[in-house]
Amino acid sequence: MPAGNIVTASPISDLNPVLMASGTVLTAQSKTRGEFPLLMKEFFVAYQMTALPADSIITKLTIPLPAEGTREVIKSYKQAKRKDDDIAIVTAGFRVVLDESSVVTHISLAYGGMAPKTVEAKISMEALLGKKLFDNTVLEDAVAAMEKRVVGKQIPHLSDLKQATGEAEYIDDMPNIEGQHFGGLVFSKKAHTKRVKVNFAPALQVPCVAGFVDINDLDDGRNLWGSVKKDEPFFAKDFVHSHGQPIGMVYAESAAIAQAAAQLVDVQYEELPPILTISEAIAVKSFFSHGKMLIRGKPTAEGFKDCDFVYEGVARMGGQEHFYLETNAATVIPRPEDREMEVWSSTQNIMEMQEFVSQVTGVPSSRIVAKVKRMGGGFGGKESRSVQLACILAVGTKKVGRPIRSMLNHDEDMMTSGQRNPFQAHWKVSVSKDGMLQVLDADVYDNAGYSQDLSGVVMDHALTYMDSCYWIPHTNTHSNTAFRGFGAPQGQYIAECIITAIADHLEMSVDELRGKNLYKEGQLTPFLQPLEGWHVPQIITQLKAESDYDARIQQLEEFNRTFGLSLSTAVHLNKAGALVHIYNDGSVLLAHSGTEMGQGLYAKMCQIAALELNCLLDAIFTSETSSNTVANTSPTAASSGSDLNGMAVQYTCQQLNACLEPFCQKYGADTPLKTLTHAAYLECMNLSANGYYKMLTTGYIWGNYVDPLPLYFYFKQGAAISEVELDVLTGSHTGVRTDIKMDAGLSINPAINYGQIAGAFVQGQGLFTMEETLWQKNCELFTHGPGTYKIPGFTDIPQVFNVGLLKGVKWAKLRSIQSSKGIGEPPLFLGASVLFALQEPVKAARESVVVEKEGLEVLQLDSPATAERMRVAVGDWIVRWAKVEVKEGEKGLLVEAMA
Repeated sequence: MPAGNIVTASPISDLNPVLMASGTVLTAQSKTRGEFPLLMKEFFVAYQMTALPADSIITKLTIPLPAEGTREVIKSYKQAKRKDDDIAIVTAGFRVVLDESSVVTHISLAYGGMAPKTVEAKISMEALLGKKLFDNTVLEDAVAAMEKRVVGKQIPHLSDLKQATGEAEYIDDMPNIEGQHFGGLVFSKKAHTKRVKVNFAPALQVPCVAGFVDINDLDDGRNLWGSVKKDEPFFAKDFVHSHGQPIGMVYAESAAIAQAAAQLVDVQYEELPPILTISEAIAVKSFFSHGKMLIRGKPTAEGFKDCDFVYEGVARMGGQEHFYLETNAATVIPRPEDREMEVWSSTQNIMEMQEFVSQVTGVPSSRIVAKVKRMGGGFGGKESRSVQLACILAVGTKKVGRPIRSMLNHDEDMMTSGQRNPFQAHWKVSVSKDGMLQVLDADVYDNAGYSQDLSGVVMDHALTYMDSCYWIPHTNTHSNTAFRGFGAPQGQYIAECIITAIADHLEMSVDELRGKNLYKEGQLTPFLQPLEGWHVPQIITQLKAESDYDARIQQLEEFNRTFGLSLSTAVHLNKAGALVHIYNDGSVLLAHSGTEMGQGLYAKMCQIAALELNCLLDAIFTSETSSNTVANTSPTAASSGSDLNGMAVQYTCQQLNACLEPFCQKYGADTPLKTLTHAAYLECMNLSANGYYKMLTTGYIWGNYVDPLPLYFYFKQGAAISEVELDVLTGSHTGVRTDIKMDAGLSINPAINYGQIAGAFVQGQGLFTMEETLWQKNCELFTHGPGTYKIPGFTDIPQVFNVGLLKGVKWAKLRSIQSSKGIGEPPLFLGASVLFALQEPVKAARESVVVEKEGLEVLQLDSPATAERMRVAVGDWIVRWAKVEVKEGEKGLLVEAMA
């Protein structure tokens, strides 16, 4: 007799959904009521609560049998982590009755594991009732009805109309405050010098200039900052380490006056020899202490002994400017009592902002409120570098006692805020005759600039991506910083350079070589994490079919397929908090740790809250991200914003649902939230809750080769096929077509994900083919504005551009919010498919102009593959005729970042 299991009312019961779907009637026996029936579909009222009176027991179950000849089907389902001896993730019982023409006359769809109790999918049942069952459109309608929820639907970005009309408020749009000043930074005009003398007197003579701050306003202990190591000064003291390093700040009654006055500050230098490139740093051994490595298998020296072929090479990749529309901006507002300050900043990291403002002002963090409503783009450039401007403004605000605000222009921002780390990898690889990778040994360098910032963590991530999707058995500038992808594009680019070089050496199709060496499910990565949920082969199959790849490849050779895997964050950052207030009118105020930089995080979090609270999306509102609503926040970075904050929002809403449950029982589960909250308010219930989430499964420690914890929570995967046309006479190219397929899990908002994928690809296309950072010999950044630095425009977007999400996968082991995956960063590397596609026409052109093919070196295109670099790579007589031999001691006017 299963009565005990039924009364337990477990929401993940295997049996209860089947009994509910079948129309089972329970018979109960009570001392007071005697024998009476209870319908299974009305039996479960809340989590582990039933309609069975306290003085009753179940004595019988009656399962109705269909009459002879009835077209009735009953099915049960269970999905667990393993097939037997395991509790369920979700269970289901389905019962359908059809008439002679296959029209549904009765239906029950009961589920366990989807709510605090066993429930029927009533909206889907209504959608199917009276419909002809064997019709695909009916099935699609039923699935859509099951997503009654706002999660999974294509909801527009919550600020899209306001951004399009100019109503969206950014830091520089905030109304002026009475008595405020504007700050103008004094930047170093030399790269590596002794700071001899600074004279602010010429600036102070300008009318309406109120004062200045510099190193004399901060002691040594408060002048150093940094995300990982405090090795960068807010103000240069004895030495200047970079062109564009702040020396001080002038504040005045207008931004124009402050900026003009800052230019008048007289700074005298004693110049020192600078180090500009990676190669120069290697030559003089100018390294930060880091020294991490990944080792798998026996020592590479032994591994190379028995190999068929050994190849060596150098992969070089330049930097990339963030080039967000809104540059770094901040406003610091003092409060008249208790030394409080309010700091509005265009930042991805309000906690770090709060901590360093506290440091430079000497005010406890509890009295510093850091806020951001939205950013006009971030891409990692405001994860750490936004701290500098806000803290300098805070020093000025403390000194003068008035609000001070500032917004850098693009020249200033690019000069001082850093960029994507340029990389150089010296690699040696062995391969068998049939094209199987055997051993890889690589020394990898990134250009950190004059301080470490996040460059060490970028290097860590780059190393973990150097396998890309392939099984390998053995294996003085401004301070650079985080950028979308956080080392992954650099690491994966190195891997693809190696793969393409091997293919050319072996005279093998690069696609064939890639296919031979793809990972298989369960294989260990170089950091010894088993590969779970491996969908790249399925992605490739779907992508090739949808893009008509086989037919097109017969006509053209300028194709490239590129694959990608991605990304996680540091263990102590894998956490988030949320705060939810439900007001008497049923409206909901949602706050969480995440910041909005245009990626749609606020929209996704509102969708999750609306789903959990069973209310309309319009009822949910997020005003801003602030340190006085959610404390100790992690930066919004590494595509983890939805994963971390989504869980925190879910847990918070579940607390509120528990408070509202008695009122749901009284008024019905479908009662509007306004009615429930008003009733709860009258009963003096707490309608505020805060929640917290931390990721428990990750915790990799470098150097642990015995029992390491996972480095990544899950693997993000995707592939792209790009077709290009190259004008070999000019080196310019046209993107003819690109098809992308990404594994986004069960997407919270496909519309936002499509935009993120397309935007990331185009940004990656710029990184790998166009965006070249150049420096003058004196270490001054040459490409420091839109006049000299170019990002992709409308005509650079592929003429045919298709983006799709992986379908037909259950993601049964995925434990993220709503089984979704972060999608903001991984697609960026797929822009490299354009670069590697360009290799094909270049190789064809080279072969047509050389006299002896045997002497032709294997082609490797450094990134970015600009039009100039493409034209030179062709190597025809015009290029040879125009070549200038560099004499000993000569240097070019400009230096590439990758050098």
